[in-house]
Amino acid sequence: MEKAMFYILSGMILVFSLLTVTSRRILRAAVYLLFVLLGSAGLFFMLNFNFLAAVQLTVYAGGIIVLIIFSIMLTSHVNEKLEAAGAKKSVFSFLAVAAGAAVTLYAILNYSFPSVSDRVNDSSMKTIGTMLLSYKDDGYVLPFEVISILLLAAMVGAIIIAKREHKL
Repeated sequence: MEKAMFYILSGMILVFSLLTVTSRRILRAAVYLLFVLLGSAGLFFMLNFNFLAAVQLTVYAGGIIVLIIFSIMLTSHVNEKLEAAGAKKSVFSFLAVAAGAAVTLYAILNYSFPSVSDRVNDSSMKTIGTMLLSYKDDGYVLPFEVISILLLAAMVGAIIIAKREHKL
């Protein structure tokens, strides 16, 4: 059953990823992106990375997508179509994707994965609170700051895309 769920979630992520980048309607692209993020949260749940799955759902699926859709609804007509990508943009996009895939494969193949230890981490409320507020090793202050910058960038990007001038 786990294999079937993995293939269903992987297929969902692939299909909705393609729909996200090929859709000419910005609101539909945002909704397709929501399904991609939900599928990746499902994969995190399958791997028992519950904290990552919860962050995926709350920050990305909940925060960024709602922010993008809210910005689109406030600043744009929902039914407007984006311009179709030309041949030049398609070639450069393909080159960027190929370069990204090459870098990713190189990093994965050349990384020596450490062995997994069987030690149990302390998960008391005090330890979690200390880790959340710490900026030292195993602290989460920096990731939270990065997430706040990411949310700001998503809002600014959504507003810029939604408010751009249309040629007559």
